[in-house]
Amino acid sequence: MASVNKVILIGNLGKDPEIRHLEGGVTKVSFPLATSETYKDKSGNKIEHTEWHNIILWRGLAEVAEKFLKKGNAVYIEGKIKTRAWDDKEGNKRYSTEIIADELTMLGGKPSGEGNAQHTAVSSEPAPQPTSGNTTDDLPF
Repeated sequence: MASVNKVILIGNLGKDPEIRHLEGGVTKVSFPLATSETYKDKSGNKIEHTEWHNIILWRGLAEVAEKFLKKGNAVYIEGKIKTRAWDDKEGNKRYSTEIIADELTMLGGKPSGEGNAQHTAVSSEPAPQPTSGNTTDDLPF
């Protein structure tokens, strides 16, 4: 039986994207994405729960994010879940779960506030694969 690793999120950037230009001209962008849900508890009180997701964009998508995304922007993300493990400086095992995006749609108007256009960028290029042990600088290789 085939397996599926597919994530779809709509949320808001928790901070401006962090941009890294790596060897070979490869661009990587990362940012936290907040998704929220609201429900009522047994007493009828309104409860809002926010979940934070670590989003990673590579190459063309990263370049679009670098140019257009800012803290607070609403985005639609499609991608896959990936968990990395590494040992920190004290030898403790650390884990990071990330969403490796392969589709990004900016929701709402243009960043300058002009019009109500949607901007979509799709990248079919795979992310670089890890080679040796990970470090705490969030590089996947």
